[in-house]
Amino acid sequence: MSLTGQLVTDIEIKAPADKFHEVFSCRPHHMSNVTPEHIQGCDLHEGEWGKVGSIIFWNYMHDGVAETAKQVIEAIDDENYSTTFRMIEGHLLDKYKIFDITVQATPKDGGSLVHWTLKYEKLSEDVSEPKGILQLVTNMTKDLDAHLTEQA
Repeated sequence: MSLTGQLVTDIEIKAPADKFHEVFSCRPHHMSNVTPEHIQGCDLHEGEWGKVGSIIFWNYMHDGVAETAKQVIEAIDDENYSTTFRMIEGHLLDKYKIFDITVQATPKDGGSLVHWTLKYEKLSEDVSEPKGILQLVTNMTKDLDAHLTEQA
């Protein structure tokens, strides 16, 4: 059994890809206003919002439990509307040696297609796939879509 894995999901939204991407790449701290049920806060710990190498700290709900995560922004691709985060602290590193999250929004007729990729390496074979995190990002996507389409 392999310790490395990947979970992906695609979510169709009505919001434009560039607007969706802008929130995750440059304004993730707005997510606590957009989806307070899931995200209680997002603070900048080092660097600048929207810059590769910056470190952000999340307070969020995962499977009904308040959790925290510190991530470094590994990559921002404004042309392809993609942002990659690498976990550097938090409860997920109790179970995973590596945990990377990439979100990409692709324009399509009538909205966008949001593609999430969770890449991870488990610390042991006993660790389950991070399906709760996949559900969390799905819920965040739907809440952000509703927020962006209300503003349009």
